[in-house]
Amino acid sequence: LLLGKGNGFNMIGSDAMAMIHHTNEFFELQDKEYAIITRHDISIYNLYGMKIERETYFGELDATDIEKGTYPHYMIKEIDEQPFVIRRLIAAYQDEHGNLKVDDEIINQIRECDRIFIIACGTSYHAGMVGKFLFEKITKKPTEVHISSEFVYNTPIISQKPLFVFISQSGETADSRAVLVKVSQMGYPTIAMTNVKGSTLYRETDYQLLLHAGPEIAVASTKAYTAQIAVLAIVARAASDDCHFDLLNELSIVANVMEALCDNRELYNDLAKEFLTDKKSCFYIGRHVDYYTCLEAALKLKEISYIQTEGFAAGELKHGTIALIEEGTPVIAIITQEQINLNTRSNIREVRARGAAVVTMSLKRISSEKDQIVIDNVHEYLTPLVTAIPAQYLSYYAALQRGCDIDKPRNLAKSVTVE
Repeated sequence: LLLGKGNGFNMIGSDAMAMIHHTNEFFELQDKEYAIITRHDISIYNLYGMKIERETYFGELDATDIEKGTYPHYMIKEIDEQPFVIRRLIAAYQDEHGNLKVDDEIINQIRECDRIFIIACGTSYHAGMVGKFLFEKITKKPTEVHISSEFVYNTPIISQKPLFVFISQSGETADSRAVLVKVSQMGYPTIAMTNVKGSTLYRETDYQLLLHAGPEIAVASTKAYTAQIAVLAIVARAASDDCHFDLLNELSIVANVMEALCDNRELYNDLAKEFLTDKKSCFYIGRHVDYYTCLEAALKLKEISYIQTEGFAAGELKHGTIALIEEGTPVIAIITQEQINLNTRSNIREVRARGAAVVTMSLKRISSEKDQIVIDNVHEYLTPLVTAIPAQYLSYYAALQRGCDIDKPRNLAKSVTVE
């Protein structure tokens, strides 16, 4: 919790952004402390009743940083900001010579560990799955991804020299912090990857990586998700001596492709209207790294449009899921990897033969004439960055056409501070 200090008033909130229109001066309330707040005073005590003297700190944002401007919703504004976020990350993680620059201590921890454990929830968990792919491909380090809320109660066998990476947009996720407390007590090194400097995970981990995505107001995460993937790629590449592709140049290409995708809104609006608006269920299918994008795309669609949506590994359809396909069922297929192109297209034919209405998203180098969304080519490791954009727009326009509360979906909160 944060305590906001105002002029003639005081406040309490789960993060600074909730209070930024009223104050930019805060106290941190830490574990095993309580506060007595009046209009004119804030007093902090420990559980023994001893008063604690604590300095305030000033947030780095002001109210103008979280305005919508000319946009109707924060979500579409934040989708559109993603090319700029990638370019900001390129600038933040390079030195004066144009080379990758990541904290030497973080690089040493990655090189010296024998296994990486990524801990996250929701959208951050999906980014972590892409991170596993990147770490294992680029650094050759065995990597596991765990849902925070499950790790605490079902802790796996931990290796001799583990490194724990916590991914959280807000840095306040209670489930992730519970894992952090547990592994810190065991003496293991920890890294926070967060969008909020000074957040709980940022303060309590050994090392920190900032997403530099700027304030994300909409509950459904968009630009923080792609920033997480980009930072995971940057760290993996910086820690590798054997991988020789120019990541910063490849990320520049990604930013340009993202920009082109953001200029194609009319297509996504039309596809959402034709395939999604009046539907009760939808399926995303893909293989390889596309499967991870399918999981995230399904979460986006279900959380803001309330369409029951699931992401599946395309090869698993025949093991049960295909029984749910009937006339008119929307199926969105994602294909970016040449090695699985023919297999996924075979799955498309299977669901189409059973009446599915199929939307196909592919990269230009492996596209087919009937693919509705064709994306310019990017490096094969970075395809989740570009396939996220059309999926986010499809979710946005489906929710818009269904009259949903896009920025504040029912029953959800931006910072999940309860277990």
